[in-house]
Amino acid sequence: MATPTLSVEQQIKQLDEARKLVLSDATYYERIIQGILPIAAPGARVELRRWVADFLAETFASPWVPAHEKEKMSLIVLDTLKSMIENPQEDAAVVKSVVQTAASLYPVVVRRIINEPNDSQTWSKMLAIKLRILRIWDTATTGVRICCIKFAQRVVLVQTNGPAVDPRNGNPLEVSLSMVPPNHPLMPPMNLEAEASGLLDRMLSVFQENISDAVLVDATLNSLSILIRARPHIANRILNVILNFNPLKQANSPMTPKLRVMVKSMEKTTRSLLVHILKRDNQHPLAGKIQQYVERMMRSKSDIFDEVSRKRGPPEPTDGLDAAKRQKLAAQVTSAPPKFHVPPLDPGPHSVAELFTVTTDDALKAFDVAQLSEDMVVKIGITILQRIDVDMLNQAVEGVRKRLKIMSEIERLVVTSSTIPLDVEDDDDDYEPAEDTEQILNKLDAAPPAELVKLLPPAPEVALGKFKLPDPLPMSPEEVALAGRGVVDRLFGLMTSLDERDKKSKSAGFNRLAASTNDRDSWVTIITRIATRASAGLEEADGVKVEANRPTPFSMSNTIREEMYNYVFMDFRKRIDTAVQWLCEEWYNDRMQMKRGVDAILHYEKWVLRILDGILPYLDSQDRTLLIKFLGDIPGLSAEVLGRVTGLCVNPSTVNMALQSLLYLLVYRPPAKELVLAAVEDVWNTYEDARPVVVKLFVKYRPDYGERFKAAEGAERANGVPEVKEVAAT
Repeated sequence: MATPTLSVEQQIKQLDEARKLVLSDATYYERIIQGILPIAAPGARVELRRWVADFLAETFASPWVPAHEKEKMSLIVLDTLKSMIENPQEDAAVVKSVVQTAASLYPVVVRRIINEPNDSQTWSKMLAIKLRILRIWDTATTGVRICCIKFAQRVVLVQTNGPAVDPRNGNPLEVSLSMVPPNHPLMPPMNLEAEASGLLDRMLSVFQENISDAVLVDATLNSLSILIRARPHIANRILNVILNFNPLKQANSPMTPKLRVMVKSMEKTTRSLLVHILKRDNQHPLAGKIQQYVERMMRSKSDIFDEVSRKRGPPEPTDGLDAAKRQKLAAQVTSAPPKFHVPPLDPGPHSVAELFTVTTDDALKAFDVAQLSEDMVVKIGITILQRIDVDMLNQAVEGVRKRLKIMSEIERLVVTSSTIPLDVEDDDDDYEPAEDTEQILNKLDAAPPAELVKLLPPAPEVALGKFKLPDPLPMSPEEVALAGRGVVDRLFGLMTSLDERDKKSKSAGFNRLAASTNDRDSWVTIITRIATRASAGLEEADGVKVEANRPTPFSMSNTIREEMYNYVFMDFRKRIDTAVQWLCEEWYNDRMQMKRGVDAILHYEKWVLRILDGILPYLDSQDRTLLIKFLGDIPGLSAEVLGRVTGLCVNPSTVNMALQSLLYLLVYRPPAKELVLAAVEDVWNTYEDARPVVVKLFVKYRPDYGERFKAAEGAERANGVPEVKEVAAT
């Protein structure tokens, strides 16, 4: 039996499901890519080829996919990318995504060729793709050319020398010319550097030629900003070209609305780039020229665009014609506007379309506007709005407003009549006093109009019973876990979107109101208290016995803790206060559980050590204040925490930071004095190179350090070894 062929929409729907799978678990990327590459064959539908190209561009640009996985997958997709980019009849959207993928792949492939100098086949494929992209740079559509500019920027970034940085703080994915060996058989450094210089000149040529496409100029400026920041040795070369560029040059030609927008866009992008450079480095060698250029550009822009408004003269009156200058049109102005009648609605319920239908032509009412295309509807609408009479439009709006008012009064009367209790017997039915004329007139005044009475629906004959919502369907553990993770994601998404505000000088402590202000700190307090106090004493429910084949039950508190750790670690230098606030809540919760005398699960020590293990490898000598603030603000210290700090003494550049942090704790946290001195003793016994610093900082508290240091210094001098102070100084 033949397998039924799926339509393009069904195939794309299945592909979207596969995309959702890899977004939730990045381990499936390789298998999904191997499965979708046959879909991008030359004879496939263009919709499928576009989806595959977009998915590849998204995959290799994703920061969640590890570098080694990207390198492995690059060997799989290079053939497909080569066939797509070399097809002269390929769809422009496919080519655009292929160029974006190549821009993400180029550093990955170069890193592989550096480590595998004999893999000539992979390098030849990448060279073919690069050559094709550089050929179509000037002839492709605007969207593809923007992607080509991005690819050229990535090639220049890879094939130029980067600044010398600490490998512990630098980007592990950084690839530069300094990583290429001088005698590499496939990538000679001299050739790579020459090619990068030529590509940079080609990018800068957009400022030297008479190019009127503001999109290309803005795209080039945005790409050059990264090169200026990441490659300082070519920054002055780029800035000199930009300072000779005049985005207002084309304003001398006849000013059309399109040209006006383009000139303003180029001027704003150029000025923003230069102002950003001044903000980053006030001592830049070209700071004076940049400041003069920005000021001259702002004056020129003001002169050019303000001159147009000055030539127009004072604005004409908009609320009527001037009687002194328009006397001949007075008769036309005073003439009565044409009468436009909007018929009232018939009795009964009505739709929104019937409410706004003001025409009486039945054939026009029966016409379905949905049959027209969107472009045609827009053109017809613009033409009608340009030619419609204002008075007639106002009368039509007033007629619709009266309809809406009548319908609201009908609804009010229906609600009022429906609230009268039914089947109520009046005990005083026999008593009917005579009504005078005034009472009868009052009843008639309070009665609804006759036209409204006709439109009212008949009164119900029976009373409605009690309404009860159906019981919700039971949820499986998997659905509960999925819903819980969705709640946590939304909480952290809201917290990330809030701007960080300056902290108040005084804090209310643990008794403060968590949601008193709608800022980031309030949401941090709410989230951390949900993770700690709300689930305090309920951890046993997380560890209940389950079947062997069933997954572990979902734990909201542990999920929030994991997300909070990831949130802090993503930018720990700015979010260290958030980490301290979270750990204070964990410490308080642990103490409350210990006070109750139950076998509670403690969390504070675990997450303090995990945060330290995460941030300590990325600290350098400039982060001394950050480490001191963290150790001084967390509520509890232990030997394990101080052991993590003393581990920084392995690196000579962080010895001072570690020991000064311990000295701060020794001076300002007296209860931790014995723990700190034990940690210092461990540093003395373990790291000999750190002993001069230990003597310098802690001789006041442990005088025996100075005596032991002098004895060791004398022994080394007697043995012909240079003095310890000299060794430490060097």
